[in-house]
Order: sequence, then structure tokens, then C-alpha cells
Amino acid sequence: MEAQSAVADNKNLLANYVPIYVMLPLGIVSNDNVLSDKEGLKKQLLKLKSAGIDGVMSDVWWGIVESKGPKQYDWSAYRSLVELIQECGLKLQAIMSFHQCGGNVGDEVYIPIPQWVLDIGETDPDISTPIELVTETRSTLPLELITALFSMEEPLYSDYMKSFREAMSDLIEAGVIIDIEVGLGAAGELRYPSYPQSQGWVFPGIGEFQCYDKYLKAAFKEAVTKASHPEWELPDNAGEYNDTPEATEFFGPNGTYLTEKGKFFLTWYSNLLISHGDDILDEANKAFLGCKLKLAAKVSGIHWWYKSENHAAELTAGYYNLNDRDGYRPIARMLSRHDGAILNFTCLEMRDSEQDAAAKSGPEELVQQVLSGGWREKIEVAGENALSRYDSYGYNQILLNARPSGVTEEGRPKMYGVTYLRLSDTLLEDDNFELFKTFVKKMHADQEYCSDPKKYGHELSPLKHSKPKIPVDDLLEATKPLEPFPWDEETDMKVDG
Repeated sequence: MEAQSAVADNKNLLANYVPIYVMLPLGIVSNDNVLSDKEGLKKQLLKLKSAGIDGVMSDVWWGIVESKGPKQYDWSAYRSLVELIQECGLKLQAIMSFHQCGGNVGDEVYIPIPQWVLDIGETDPDISTPIELVTETRSTLPLELITALFSMEEPLYSDYMKSFREAMSDLIEAGVIIDIEVGLGAAGELRYPSYPQSQGWVFPGIGEFQCYDKYLKAAFKEAVTKASHPEWELPDNAGEYNDTPEATEFFGPNGTYLTEKGKFFLTWYSNLLISHGDDILDEANKAFLGCKLKLAAKVSGIHWWYKSENHAAELTAGYYNLNDRDGYRPIARMLSRHDGAILNFTCLEMRDSEQDAAAKSGPEELVQQVLSGGWREKIEVAGENALSRYDSYGYNQILLNARPSGVTEEGRPKMYGVTYLRLSDTLLEDDNFELFKTFVKKMHADQEYCSDPKKYGHELSPLKHSKPKIPVDDLLEATKPLEPFPWDEETDMKVDG
């Protein structure tokens, strides 16, 4: 009887198992398309494997693979990387990184988008160019190219993803590549590039709306004319990157954001972002159709000004989120049609008490809102830390968010997975690594590494066709605010006892 009970207890604990991945360095493949220090990386991966991690995550940079010209793909370095990951007994979450690396928080290397794309933009400013290509390189391209949605982007992205699938087909078939996170905007996140450090933004600036190029001006004029308000213009009173909300007429008390005109603009601006993500995920679904993997999309954890009435920094980024309007559940609802694409969120490690009170940050409440919204829309949610942490406070906060109600008989609610940022020499130092190993064990609900994902509910099936587009009115229905899931005060599996 005791033996049967132990088996049952083990099974229940496995229901609470949350797989843990480690993000690889940004420049693991160099700009000239060479896998850097393969032997050194192998030693690091094997050390991570000894800690019991389930896999790793890595950017797959468009600016490196297709640098020589349209459809001139060179996957050799990334194939070497994935084969090495397989050799070390790990899984891979691959990020289709269509953005530039450099100019965002945490960017330690510079990886531009392909030069031939920049050249097209410079020789013909009317060429349609998407948000990922231009907004983080605005000093290189004409201002009128800073725009979100046009005909050039889907074939570029679609061709790239199809080529990746062909080049890695055997490794996908072997179950090494299990997730495809699709880059959808600045820093790979589904957002407008509203707070670029390359343009002088510093925390906790509210950022700027990104809709003043000629294409989006025309799109907005068409929208307001259709709404019988041709006199409405794009906001000219929303301040600059480093303003506070109160310094602007748009976000201040009784500001423009509360007026009929302001609400129309914010709905249009956020809907455009969701539609953009939806379209690119459609292409990803076609590219990877039938593969045993899941698609994922990353949403940014914009926690500053969350506790203000105006949520200014979220609004400029495209998340129309207010105390009486949920800006994240519509995104989760959109993701649900792409065979349950995963919503990947960030800032899991942050606690309100660690933030500058003047910035009115609310990372804990933000995480609870976004994760709850995903679960209410019946999709899986995953996440990562925003900044590197090596301390028990950061790890315990991640553990709390991974299992908000602690270990339960059903293993719900729990996050689909957590990715730790990132692999570094500092992480592998003796004391840091010992605490990290404990963190991995706690993520696994005190169980040993489990090589069979079925045992913790992660059996992968062939990717199915995306369902029909969800009508805008149905997406907007998800803006109704709901109470978040219950959240314990602290995790029941602390790394420090």
C-alpha cells in the first residue's frame, strides 16, 4: 500500500512539474554566421543539463541567416547549434527573431536586420515595410517608413519560417525543437517600439505613440471618416519619450484618453497591433503546419505606470489596458485561434516592493492579470524574468507565479514553462549555480528531471490549421475586466526553505 501511495504522490507531483529552460546568449551565433566557441558552449550546456533543466531558448536572427540577399539562407551555424543541443540531451525553443538586436533593454550585441532590406527602404521610400524592420533603425530609414502593416512583410517572414522548417525538418521530427516563438515587434515582442533606448528613452518614461508616418496617418483618416468623425486627428498632446503622464494633456487628469476621440484612437491603435500579430501568426501556422510543436508569442511586461489611472506606458506600446478595460485578454483570445499558441510574458521575477514608488509600478498585479487572462481564454501561458537575478527573492517570485496556488492535486493553475534569462559565466559561478539547481528542482515540484513530457501534460501533437479569424467585436468583448485567479502570498516551494 505504501508503495502504491508513493507512486500516486509522485504522479500528483508530476502534474505540478513546470519545465525550465535557459535563454542562450544573444550572440551565440556571430554576425558572420559562425557558432561561437562550440566546445565552451558544450561544457556550459552539459553543466546546465546536470542541473536538471529541460531545454534552452535561442534567437534565430534573420539579420544573420538571410544577410546576403533575398532567399539566400545560410542555416549552417544554427544547425550546428541545434545538433549540439540535441547531443547534450536538451530541447530547444527557437525564436524567429525578425527585429534588430541593439537599442533595447538588455541588448549586449548589435545584430542589424539584413542590409538589403535597408537598401530597399532607402532607394524607394514608398516600399511597404513592417514595424519590426524600421522602427528600431529609424536613424537609418526615412521617417515615412515607420509603419506597421504592409504587403512586404508576410512573404519575407513566411519564406524565412518555411526555409527554417525545411532546414531543420529532421530535428523537428526528432522532437528537439518543441516551440517556435514568432517575433512580432520590437525586441521580438508584440508591441510598438514606444520606448527605444536608442532614441534616448530612459525608465520610467511614458514612451511615444508610433503612428505618425504617412501610411498610418492615412489609415487613421480612413477610420475616422468611416466613423463619421473626419475632423479627428492623431494625438498631438501625448508628450515625449521621457515625460511623466501628468506632464501631458493626453494622459493627465481628465485627459484626452478618457474622451470619445481618445477612446476611438486607442481602440484603433491597439486593434492594429493585434491584427498585425494575428496575420504573422497565420503565416507561422502555415509554415509549421503538421509539425509536432507549439507556436508562441511574447507580450512585454510594461509594469511602470501600471498603478496610475492612465497606464500611459502600456497605452503607447499598444496595450489599451485601464482599470476598467483589459488590454491583454483580447491578445490571448487572438492567440487561441492559432491552435492554442502560447502567450509568453515577462517580468516574472519582479516584486512591487523592489520598484521605484515614483514610477507607480505594479509588476505583481500585471503578471497576475496577464496570466489569468490567458487561462480564462483557455490557452497556455509561459514566461521569463526581465532582468538577470541570482537571489532567492527573484527565484521565489518566479516560483509563486509559476504555481499561484502552490502544489495542488490537479496541478492547476500552473504555467506551461519558464525560461530563465540567461546563460552567463555569472550564473555558472559556484554559489549562484547551487541556488539555481535548487530553483530548477523546485520548478519541477521537487521531482527529478522528467524526460517524458506526457507525464506532466505536455504531449505535443501535429500543429493544426488556425481557426477562422475572430471578429473584432468578439475580441473587444474580451476587454471586460475580470478578477484575476487567486494568488498565494508566497510560494510553498521556496529555494531557501
